[in-house]
Amino acid sequence: MSTESDTTTETVATQAGDARITWHRAKRARLVLAVSHGAGGGIEARDLRALARVLPGHGVSVALVEQPWRVAGKKLAPAPKTLDAGWRGLWPALVGPGLPVVSGGRSAGARVACRTAGELGAHAVLALSFPLHPPGRPERSRAAELLGTGVPTLVVQGGSDPFGRPAEFPAGDFALVEVPHGDHGFAVPKRAETTQERALEIITESVVEWAASLG
Repeated sequence: MSTESDTTTETVATQAGDARITWHRAKRARLVLAVSHGAGGGIEARDLRALARVLPGHGVSVALVEQPWRVAGKKLAPAPKTLDAGWRGLWPALVGPGLPVVSGGRSAGARVACRTAGELGAHAVLALSFPLHPPGRPERSRAAELLGTGVPTLVVQGGSDPFGRPAEFPAGDFALVEVPHGDHGFAVPKRAETTQERALEIITESVVEWAASLG
């Protein structure tokens, strides 16, 4: 854990059930990055852990958000409208510190952040492993969610992500960073030129640089 942060956890009641926020607070925060997990995992994801470790040292408090279904111990994520309801319900706790809040998430969590950014007044959106389409089904594009955020948006995508490789993304008002050889969880093969450590560095360095550019 970074020496530039302190960690606390709080439970927040929402319409969809109790959510949980694990705060990694910067000592001199100027921004909050709130990120949620995907439909198949939790806040232990390697990219979320890396961001929580690194960003507080750069003035960004990180709030790792566990959606109500995950807190309740369920194995399957609910419908998108329920995920959105949970995110809306915990948003007041995220803006409580009075700092601009970047809404983010990985996979399904990235979709939630994109869908709700405008109505919640998010300062920006961070989409990690945005699931552009189901694997093997490029015709079922979710690009409209990404293109409709209305705020500065950064996509960080694995070069081998079956849910959408970087070259598949449409042109739009968002920035995109590729993690070479990374899959949907940003894991890279041992034979790849990019090491796992370097893959995580690409993620954190890109987010640090992008966050610094936000007004």
